[in-house]
This record gives sequence, structure tokens and C-alpha cells, in this order.
Amino acid sequence: MKWIRSSRLLTGCLGMMLLVAMRVSAQIPSPPALLVLEKSDDTLAIVDPESLQVVARVPAGQDPHEVIASDDGKLAYISNYGGEGGTLNTISVVDLVARKALPPIDLGALHSAHGLAFAGGKLYFTAETNKVIGRYDPATQRVDWVLGTGQDRTHMIVVSKNLDQIVTSNVSSGTISIIEQITQQNRGFGPPPGGNGPPGLPPPGGRGGPGGGPRKTWVVTNVRAGNGAEGFDVSPDGKEIWVANAQDGTATIIDVTSKKVSQTVPISVKGANRLKFTPDGKQVLISGLGGRGGSSTSSGVNLAVLDAATRKEVKLLSLGGGSAGILVAPDGGRAYVAVSTNGNIAVVDLKTLEVIGRVSVGNQPDGLAWAVRK
Repeated sequence: MKWIRSSRLLTGCLGMMLLVAMRVSAQIPSPPALLVLEKSDDTLAIVDPESLQVVARVPAGQDPHEVIASDDGKLAYISNYGGEGGTLNTISVVDLVARKALPPIDLGALHSAHGLAFAGGKLYFTAETNKVIGRYDPATQRVDWVLGTGQDRTHMIVVSKNLDQIVTSNVSSGTISIIEQITQQNRGFGPPPGGNGPPGLPPPGGRGGPGGGPRKTWVVTNVRAGNGAEGFDVSPDGKEIWVANAQDGTATIIDVTSKKVSQTVPISVKGANRLKFTPDGKQVLISGLGGRGGSSTSSGVNLAVLDAATRKEVKLLSLGGGSAGILVAPDGGRAYVAVSTNGNIAVVDLKTLEVIGRVSVGNQPDGLAWAVRK
């Protein structure tokens, strides 16, 4: 009898301990995950950023190019590009908790999705074939907004935190689109100056129909950057846009207030592909794929680090192959750079500006993202 009572007591204690452990684990966010697109393998690799080991792989759909995580870190969205023919019109979805692919998002008539941003609980994307940007609402499971840029190969996208400014790069046009939401007064269809107009029409500026009060609208300003303008970033203070021009060997700096180029500086990387600010805004990282076809060799410069204030290169790194995606950790301590032609992710210490580790991944790593479970 004593043994039975002790067994029951032990079972009860173990049950309580398990319940407490489950409650505690539910309150503690999961460690962040580094998301890596293995482009040629059509897979998403989930990497532990501390051990630098791949912990899972999930199908990413056909021809995956860019990846972004939802704000709660539970879902990953992946653009399925489809090349110049624009054959694909989907964005793949991955459940990062269950580590499995979910049904993709059907974009309908919108093709060649590429750049992605997640802001305000919604997914923003570019659709190159259609020369537009769009927005997908996960709550309603529909594309709820589309806006045209009128530019060729609208490629990458950044959305401001307050959602009133969107910036895109347009590779073939060599431009940056600054898209701003403004409040505009509706003037309606009132009569010509000095006239009363036909009976039944509202007075100028009056209510009724199109002549109502103010409305919000979007204004697109296209600023010429350089040939092959592709990778870009907005400075953390929102005052500047830096653009990497793949075909010119330069970086263009645009003043956001005036919407004009303030400076163009030379860079040492060939085929500049991506550009990122550090969180403190003091440094700019630019990666390069090399010459035509991204055939950079180990002897070339694959990553340049510039001082944002002086606009000068402070460090040039050879990462062992043509490089693409750049991801800076939120704390600004490390940068992860996809060495696309050599199947690995280089880990760069942003204090010493030296490579301190590698993540061995699949074929042609490119798009990178950070996922934090909340």
C-alpha cells in the first residue's frame, strides 16, 4: 500500500512539474532562427545562428528568391520568381513551428514576385512582370492593394514602420521609386470659374459624390540611380537611401527629403547585388556576385564595408565566391552573407570586420531572413 501511495505521489509530482514546464516554455520566446533560401534546391534551410547548423529543411516552391518572416516568427513567406518569362504567380508559405510547407498564395494575374516586406501585419511584395507592388492580408487571405510604379523590373522593397512610405528599386530602369501616402483635397467636378454650372451639380469643393472632403492617395517619385540599381536600404534615421548599382561599380546616395541624388561613390565589389545598413546607421555593407553570371572567384572582393558618414570603404573582404543576400542581426553584432557560388553563409563580426564562421548550406544560397518567435 505504501508503494502504491508513493507511486501515485510521484506520478502527481511529475505531472505538476510537466505542467509547470509547459507553461514556462510557452512564456519564453523560442530562440531566433536564421532563414536561408537554397535557390537551386528549391528549399528553405532553418539555421540555429549560435551553433551555425541547419536544423531543418522545408520545400520553398519553385525558383525561390526572397524570404521574410511574419512579426510573430511563426510563418515564412517566399517569393517564387520564375525568371524573365514571368511564369510563376505564387508566394510560398512555410509553417516555422511545424516546419512544413503550407498551401501557397495565388497572386492571380500578378507574376514574378520578388522583393518582400512584412509590416503592419501584412505582406508587401513586388511583381516584376506587372511593374507593380502589392499587399497581401493574411487575415482575409487576399491581395487587398496594388500600385504601379511604371518602372522596369521593380525588384526589392522596403516599407516604413508607420506604413506611409514605400521604397523600391527598379533594376532595368536604374531607378528608385519613393512612394509616399499624402492627404489630398478633393476638388470634385464643380462648374468652371465664374459659372454656376448645370442644375443638380454640387458647388465647387462641396460634398456629394466625388467632390467630398480630403482623401488619402499615393504619390510616386522615380529617382535616377545607376545602371543595374538593385540592392538598396534606407538609413535607420530615414534620411538617406543607399543604392548599389551592379553595372556601374558605384553606390548612389539619395536624400529622402529632396528626393535627389546627393552623391555617387565608387565601390570595389563587382556585380553589386545587395546593400544593408547596420542598425546604428554607421556602416553600410555591400555584397557582389562578381562579373556576368555571378562567376566571382575566391580572389575577388565579395563584400565591402563603408563608413556611412565619410562614404569611404573601411574594409574589403574576400568571402570565397560571388555573394548575394545580406542579413544583419538585430543587435548589430553579426552580419550573415550568402556566398551563393560556394554554398555557404559567411558570418562576419561587425566589430572586428572579420569572418568568424561559416554555415554550410545547399546550392546557391541567396535570400536571408530573421525569425523570432513571440
